[in-house]
Amino acid sequence: MALAAAMLEEIESMMAPSGFDYVVVCCSNLSAETFWQARLEKTLGEVTGFAGKVVCVHEDWNGGAGNGLGTLYAFQKACAKSGVDLTKAMFDGASVAIYHTAGKGTRMAPLPGAENNNKPGVKLPGLLTVEGEHVPITVLESVMRQTSAYAKLRPGRCSVFWGDQVFVPSVGTKGSTAPADILAALRPMPTKEQWEEEQLHQYGLIAVDSKGGATQLEKVTYDVAVRYLPEDVVQERQGPPPPHSIPLLPEHRTSLLLAPQVGTSLGSFSLSAKLTEALLAEFAPELKEKKISLDSDPHFWMPLTLKESDYVAVMGKKGTPQDEALAHYKRMSDFKVRLGVQDVLGCVDVGQQAYWWDYGRLELYMTNNLFITEESPSAHALRTFMKLGAARQAHNSLGEGVTVDPSAVVLNCTIGKGRIGPNSVLVNVHAPSVDVEGCVIMQTTSVSEIIGKGGLLYNVVNNAGTLACDAVRADVFMPGGTQLEMKSSLAIDGGKVWKEKLDMNALSFEDVYKQNQALDVSECTQEAARAHAAARAKMAAA
Repeated sequence: MALAAAMLEEIESMMAPSGFDYVVVCCSNLSAETFWQARLEKTLGEVTGFAGKVVCVHEDWNGGAGNGLGTLYAFQKACAKSGVDLTKAMFDGASVAIYHTAGKGTRMAPLPGAENNNKPGVKLPGLLTVEGEHVPITVLESVMRQTSAYAKLRPGRCSVFWGDQVFVPSVGTKGSTAPADILAALRPMPTKEQWEEEQLHQYGLIAVDSKGGATQLEKVTYDVAVRYLPEDVVQERQGPPPPHSIPLLPEHRTSLLLAPQVGTSLGSFSLSAKLTEALLAEFAPELKEKKISLDSDPHFWMPLTLKESDYVAVMGKKGTPQDEALAHYKRMSDFKVRLGVQDVLGCVDVGQQAYWWDYGRLELYMTNNLFITEESPSAHALRTFMKLGAARQAHNSLGEGVTVDPSAVVLNCTIGKGRIGPNSVLVNVHAPSVDVEGCVIMQTTSVSEIIGKGGLLYNVVNNAGTLACDAVRADVFMPGGTQLEMKSSLAIDGGKVWKEKLDMNALSFEDVYKQNQALDVSECTQEAARAHAAARAKMAAA
């Protein structure tokens, strides 16, 4: 109970007016940049309680810059677009956040296709008000709500977040004074059996030694980790949990001396103003040429924290030639000397019991949206985060004959009659009748009844016949009145069948992605809105 109360307290702190002075969103193309600039200027204040300066940019870099150079490039483009020297602003105490949203979202297919490749625009069960209308909150806006709590702890820093995962620390939201820090769920060093049982070789790892210095290591086996991690971290593998694993009250949330630990990395990091300035100068040639790709973990943090021989060996396992790895290691070593800091990377612990809601795969999207209907401390926390009331209903127009199970979440829906059964989530649904159970129905309009169990409907417009909700369907709208019905199953990993045309579809997920690439996200969003409005008018006239 103490943990549950502390986690709710943590979420309440996210709801308090707080936010970054400058919010930079790195988009995949110009149309997404335009969409998010307009959207966030309307919603950021409601999402975070603080109307910071929004600067959306896109990565016009052939082949992709990687999240290392991509961060620096987004920062550089944001300075140019806003006319603000963000480095100087950070030296003066301003907080900056960069949100990376690029990527095809193959494992979420067909949902990103229904958003016309605007992956961070995938909708979740919460409401915002935009120009007087109730609209679903997006994944990106949810991430911004959650991470805004870090703003007050990071004056003079640039924070970098990913746009598809929401987490609530179980040890309090913490700051750092290290030149760079990275978020991780720390724990005492596991045994070999625990390592293999929990499949830790699939995750990036952060190790923190007894002096607080952090070491970055990418996906490795237990034997490799023991060989490369700091000695005092490895020796702690049989030790007791550190005292700070107990949730802390706000007045106790200060920097603590950590026992040696290791943990899975969340990837999100922050940089001091001095380090940001130094990295921009160091990689100025690459930022100008826009030809190569460098990621933060293998090209920034690993060469700055590992021994030379260890770095070369680890990179060799990733296919990097020895001479190339040696050259890059020397470059970063020289950079570290010029920076004049021994320990560049620190770690900010989020706790092993942190809530972590990942929407990066179709199955996880369904699971976490259904999870919001359950009775548990963490499900209650998610409802609190989404600002759902105890009744789990808001802004609905339901006929007298509509029965709603107490577990169901129903937001901004117009339904004439029927049954909304247990563990169902309906957001912006308009239909004359429903009979559903265990379904997630998001932004869907049907002129006839919706019936089903265990299905997912997303952005669907149905103009004739009963609409079944027993599988996955997401509609894609394009200019000229084009409407594509894309179907799938929760058992299908879109990344594995990305190029295949499934029997139930006219196009492959990749074909839809390619068609969407040439389109304007805002124009397609308006096309979808017109289709929904026309169907609602048809339903009203019936």
